[in-house]
Amino acid sequence: MITKTMTIKIPTGLEARPVAVLVQVASQYESRILIEAEDKKINAKSIMGMMSLGLSAGEEITVTAEGEDEEKAVDHIEKYLSEN
Repeated sequence: MITKTMTIKIPTGLEARPVAVLVQVASQYESRILIEAEDKKINAKSIMGMMSLGLSAGEEITVTAEGEDEEKAVDHIEKYLSEN
């Protein structure tokens, strides 16, 4: 299991389109991936769950992945959240 704290650097935060892309990124991996913000833990592959977080640019989240491709999954999510 890998747990990593990340900052959302997408200027618009995680609104509809960025959430949809993030869910697509997470869904490429077999690992179980959770996004934690405040006291909520949400499955990163659930678009409705991710939308419910309402995350803004500059907010910190904790990403936890567990499975065979956990390292690749966390790296790809971090890359997506920081390059946009």
